[in-house]
Amino acid sequence: MWDAAAGCAEVPRSRMRDLCSASLDPQSLRLTTHASGMNYTTLISVADVAKHLGNADFVIFDCRHELTNSEFGPKAYAESHIPGARFAHVDRDLAGPLTGKNGRHPLPDPNAFIDWLGRMGVSDDSQVVGYDHAGGTYASRLWWMLRWVGHQKVAVVDGGWQAWTAAGQPVTKELPAPAPAKLSGKPDRSWVDAATVAERLKSKEMVLIDARSNDRFHGRNETIDPVAGHIPGALNRFFKDNLNAQGHFRSPEELRADFKSLVGDASPEKVVHQCGSGVSACHNLLAMEIAGIKGTRLYPGSWSEWITDPSRPVATGSA
Repeated sequence: MWDAAAGCAEVPRSRMRDLCSASLDPQSLRLTTHASGMNYTTLISVADVAKHLGNADFVIFDCRHELTNSEFGPKAYAESHIPGARFAHVDRDLAGPLTGKNGRHPLPDPNAFIDWLGRMGVSDDSQVVGYDHAGGTYASRLWWMLRWVGHQKVAVVDGGWQAWTAAGQPVTKELPAPAPAKLSGKPDRSWVDAATVAERLKSKEMVLIDARSNDRFHGRNETIDPVAGHIPGALNRFFKDNLNAQGHFRSPEELRADFKSLVGDASPEKVVHQCGSGVSACHNLLAMEIAGIKGTRLYPGSWSEWITDPSRPVATGSA
């Protein structure tokens, strides 16, 4: 695999124009079916991002992050990023203050998040694009949060940073200077809290999907949270199963078949996604949207919030 730091040099503007005029490959053509006109709402290809470099209406965010090293993302961004990309820190920009009871990545105050987006240059007319180096794990959190505050024109770069550098697209160390913009924003109820999950544990009104690895779901090899196991009744869908061997999202047809086999005929609004802290759960939520199953919801607090109350039940082994 291409070493992004060593194998990708800055590219002159003339070369950028040549790269951007290249014909779209079949993967790119598939991805444009997720857009309405110029509005990308789930995925966007590397080729389509490259075509819009320098377009003020496209606001790109670098979401690279590591759960066990909060400074990985800022360091990687400082070394090299897509031209014009702002940096979105998963811990600081895409999460709110920790209380010890609200999980590792609680939702921030929506107005504070909207204000931050405005300072980053996001307006009501912006096409927002997010990428990372982890198959969309962290960019999908940005994607969900934009939709949470009412902004639908947001997409994840399919294949992420690796696909960008492997395609020889331009990178830079130059930091952007975003012009502040006005984003109106209107938070919706596309999420549920712990009380709602607890109330519906044994109800047919909720289908809970846990995005963590099979080991962690079953209470084995837990290295992140102090309690191992899962919420009783949850179904396990490891988020990495949404990707193919090349790190791209699988086809809408494949994803739809997978999720329909998991949730059956349950209506989308009954489906609730969770994980360890409400980040990788967004990957499953995005995958269901790609599959055409729209309207599922997120439990942002997830396992790391659930276990802070010892009265909440915990299960291990099979669901």
